Amino acid sequence: MIRILAIILTIGGMVALILGVLGIFGNNLVTLSPWALTILGGIFFVSGVSMLKYRKDVPPTTD
Repeated sequence: MIRILAIILTIGGMVALILGVLGIFGNNLVTLSPWALTILGGIFFVSGVSMLKYRKDVPPTTD
């Protein structure tokens, strides 16, 4: 479950980073602020990668 959430955060962060950087340096593809997209994308990307790196997804044990 944690691994799925981490993958979603990582992919969402990459998309937001790409759209944000394109909006800052080129044409804005969305109506949101490109700086907000870049900052949120960076936060989501770093949190997703760190969850993939440090969390272990183990199945629950039944006692």
